[in-house]
Amino acid sequence: MEIVTNVVLPLSLAFIMFTLGLGLTATDFARVARQPKDFLVGAASQIFLLPIIAFILVTVWPVSPEIALGVMIIAAAPGGVTSNLLTTFSRGDVALSISLTAVVSLLSALTIPLIVVFSYGHFFGDDIQVEVSIAKTALSVFLIVTVPVLIGLTTRRYAEGLSLRVEPAAKTVSAVLFALVLLGAIIQERHNIVEFYAEAGAITLVLNVMMLALAWLLGAMFGSGIPQRIAISLECGLQNGTLAIAVATLLFGGGPTVIPAATYSLTMFATALIFIYFLRRNVASSP
Repeated sequence: MEIVTNVVLPLSLAFIMFTLGLGLTATDFARVARQPKDFLVGAASQIFLLPIIAFILVTVWPVSPEIALGVMIIAAAPGGVTSNLLTTFSRGDVALSISLTAVVSLLSALTIPLIVVFSYGHFFGDDIQVEVSIAKTALSVFLIVTVPVLIGLTTRRYAEGLSLRVEPAAKTVSAVLFALVLLGAIIQERHNIVEFYAEAGAITLVLNVMMLALAWLLGAMFGSGIPQRIAISLECGLQNGTLAIAVATLLFGGGPTVIPAATYSLTMFATALIFIYFLRRNVASSP
């Protein structure tokens, strides 16, 4: 099991993030400068609003410190590549979705350590049994998230032909790896999964639905149009569950802390599909 935690899981996440970088171009980042308003609304919703809402929920919700920490970890995670695919399917602004995924993923080397270390100290207080530092967490996230994305970006920049050929297969492998990581987290806690889902399922569902709705509202208030609202909402509702599972496992040894990431990852697909169905029936087709 140690080799899975220390080797297989980080390598799987690194490959998923490499695939993300492989699909990025300079145009994706240039959009941020050309149309900053939509990007800033989406980034602020994900970097600031999502952790704040999560913190409020775990403060008022009767959950254990481990579950509360796990909720904050999934809230600190950036959006995943799934949000880009579902934004395409729902006729949203795909370029905006990709830009948000890329930039927020790169920034996560700073945001995740701050949120996780604060949350750990807050919820465990004097009962701290694991030494968790901002520097150590930042280095871990940087190595398994930022570096692979940058390698993928560099590969796309200087070997575009090769990147375009291998990208479809890499995306398929990434999807399989995500499914395996999620399945592994569930199997590892299979004896307690019903109890943990009863404890974490409701709060992660509420967090997910609230963020889809709040991000849509903020997009309506400050964004450019319906495609941008769709991208912002899905980006804030579909988190990088693989990264959250990796952080919870590498830093805290898994256990109850990893359950919110697992329940959120399962829940977000169901809510996103319902959300997309509603959009395609009632919103995206409207003038």
